[in-house]
Amino acid sequence: MVSRAPVRGGRAGDIVSSKGGSDLLSASDVRSREVTSKQPRWTTFLTLVAVGIVAAIPRVWNLMALGFNSDEAVYAGQAASIAGDPTYLPYFPIFRAHPLLFQTMLSIPYQWGVSPLVGRLLSAAFGVATVWLVYLIGKTLYQRQVGLVAALIVALMPYHVVVTRQVLLDGPLTFFSALSLFFLAKFGQTRALPWFYAAFGAMGLTVLAKETGIIMFGAIYIFIALVGNVRLRHIFAAAVLFILVILPYPLSIKFSGHSSTGAQFLSWQLFRRANHAWTFYFTEVPVAVGILVLIAAAIGLYLVRKRWSWRETLLVSWIAVPFVFFELWPVKGFQYLLPLAMPLAVLAGLGVVELSKRDYSVRGHRVSGEVASWIALALVVTTLALTTHSRIQPNRQSTEFLAGSGGLPGGKQAGEWVAANTPVGSELLALGPSMANIIQFYGNRRAYGLSVSPNPLHRNPVYDPIHNPDLWIRSNDLQYIVWDSFSAGRSPFFSERLLRYAERYNGRIVHSEFVELPTSSGEVIQKPVIVIYEVRP
Repeated sequence: MVSRAPVRGGRAGDIVSSKGGSDLLSASDVRSREVTSKQPRWTTFLTLVAVGIVAAIPRVWNLMALGFNSDEAVYAGQAASIAGDPTYLPYFPIFRAHPLLFQTMLSIPYQWGVSPLVGRLLSAAFGVATVWLVYLIGKTLYQRQVGLVAALIVALMPYHVVVTRQVLLDGPLTFFSALSLFFLAKFGQTRALPWFYAAFGAMGLTVLAKETGIIMFGAIYIFIALVGNVRLRHIFAAAVLFILVILPYPLSIKFSGHSSTGAQFLSWQLFRRANHAWTFYFTEVPVAVGILVLIAAAIGLYLVRKRWSWRETLLVSWIAVPFVFFELWPVKGFQYLLPLAMPLAVLAGLGVVELSKRDYSVRGHRVSGEVASWIALALVVTTLALTTHSRIQPNRQSTEFLAGSGGLPGGKQAGEWVAANTPVGSELLALGPSMANIIQFYGNRRAYGLSVSPNPLHRNPVYDPIHNPDLWIRSNDLQYIVWDSFSAGRSPFFSERLLRYAERYNGRIVHSEFVELPTSSGEVIQKPVIVIYEVRP
């Protein structure tokens, strides 16, 4: 049933449909769309194809130059376990910390063999599909040109490109979050309830991709409270649909006997120590999104300030909710704010297009709006392309690593060495669980993390602590120690402790991985980033 009540927050001049609902298009929007609708459809289609190619190239170029990082190893390992591969089942249990939508999808091609490339290609496919969704969002909320500019921005945005080149859950989460945003935009435009229900169904898929997606309900709540005139029974029906969509995950955990894992993971998340300073998102994310993209988005909001409507409320809510939540949450990940990049791109597209609707005077010279708009678009696209090109280059010249920002130098090679040169059944002690995951995926040997806390409240419940490493080594239960500079940079205390074990038990270096670092004199030196010791009791 279509609501017949007027919508709060609509623009003056909204058009009321014959069914009584408002499609919330202002007169200026209608004129603009009449112009754009005269453009041949095939030109838009070809433009979208070109944007899709532009989006695909940086997401697949030199995709396997670096091996998996820890999170990628875990999710790919889970997919392999779901596929029933006996090689990975001992190291990667199916039920760990997160829902399993993406891992289950990846398990389908893994039926014919586990390939890291396939996992990254699936993530890249989600990334390209999100670009298409952003076009639909921009077109639905504003006009075709806004959608095309927004899609091009996401196609080249370093933040989105880098994350969707990895086997991470945040790319699929962002896709389904954008799908929910698109359905809400269609609901706002048509007031047809099926779009409202579809938004809740898509939000269920968002949560099944990664449980943190549930925070986006805050944006939906703001939209309904400030704009949407939706009756309570419709909200209840949509909530039931959402529950039905996510129900398979809690039921599968319950019937598999892993209910305690979820409770332990929640306790660990609630009591985790902060892993970054509160300024992390102010320093890392703006550059990844694009400074000019943020400026263009601000310009877009400024230029439409006098005709602010539900559209801007919806987009700003979709940005503000995840930012505020993760800024207040002590645990911060590089990729956690990816969903807000989509509405930012739409607002940036709006800003670029709005520039073309007025002329400007620069030092007494008249500059047409069309020229200003094209200049702005060229600057945004060029800076995004250059930054993305630098970000996707294999970083073999760093001994530090930011989780979620790419593959891990030397990790694959170290794991493959372990698989080829250590006896079956060997067990290793790594500095932290991150390197342990990589060793287990590529090396197929059990690995433990020294830094895993014995306190259940301070550790991920899927990781087993070693309470007495000395005893394990003396009992010959641990035969190798793995030190890595990436974990050492975050945990110098445990790095020193691990190296003391290597020294105490006659550790002999049996393998090392290096990166090349330039010196101030112009020379290049090799610095070890992963060192494997063989220890004896």
